[in-house]
Amino acid sequence: MKTIVYSWRLTPGRKARLERIARNRKLKIAQVLDIAVDDWLARQADEIADDEEQKRLHAIAKRYTGVVESNDPHRSANVSKLVRESLRRKYAR
Repeated sequence: MKTIVYSWRLTPGRKARLERIARNRKLKIAQVLDIAVDDWLARQADEIADDEEQKRLHAIAKRYTGVVESNDPHRSANVSKLVRESLRRKYAR
C-alpha cells in the first residue's frame, strides 16, 4: 500500500513526455514513474553487487557461516540464554 507522497519539480518538456508515454501505454503517470524508479533501483543494486567493499565484507562474513556446531538439539531455543551467559563470563567484573 502506498502511503508516502513525494514531489519534485520538473521541466514542462519532461512533464509532457511523461504524460505522452503514460497516455500511449494507457497507464497513469504514477505507474510510469513506478516502473522508471524500479528499473533504476534494480540497476543500482547490480552496481552495488559488484562493489569491491561489499565483496570484501561478504568474504569476511562467509568465514563465520556454519561455524556454530552443537550436539544440543535445543540450542536454537536457548540461544538468548547461552549468549547472555557467554557475554557475562567474558565481561564479568
